[in-house]
Amino acid sequence: MPLENFGSILNFAEELEKQDQQFYAAAAQNPACAAYRTLFAELGADAARNLATVQRIRREYVTEMILEPVQDFARGPFCEACSGAAGMRAAEALEAATRLEARADRYYAEAAEKLKALIEVARSLKTLGKNRKAHIARLMNVKR
Repeated sequence: MPLENFGSILNFAEELEKQDQQFYAAAAQNPACAAYRTLFAELGADAARNLATVQRIRREYVTEMILEPVQDFARGPFCEACSGAAGMRAAEALEAATRLEARADRYYAEAAEKLKALIEVARSLKTLGKNRKAHIARLMNVKR
């Protein structure tokens, strides 16, 4: 499904953040992931903050929703199953979290490029991507 405009790009960003938030909440409650409960809870809290940021961007730049359509940008490359955290082993949950963070990083980088004419919006999306890069580094440094 194509992401054809400002609104659809932010709608999909909201979906990604909600999915990630649900994944992290389930992982934090998973007994097999007890050693990483704090990490998953913090990543979930960050996803909630990211969701609020995306919603703020939409409110502040709502007039930009009528811009020319965005070309050659689709949801497909960013759709990844992120369910089942409640039943995963800790190593599986950490690997899935790393994939989800990488997916979000790629999405925000590409979305910022597609919306580069909106300088403040692109800057905010890049910041969200940088936060995801920091999460990836944190996940990679976790003792397994």
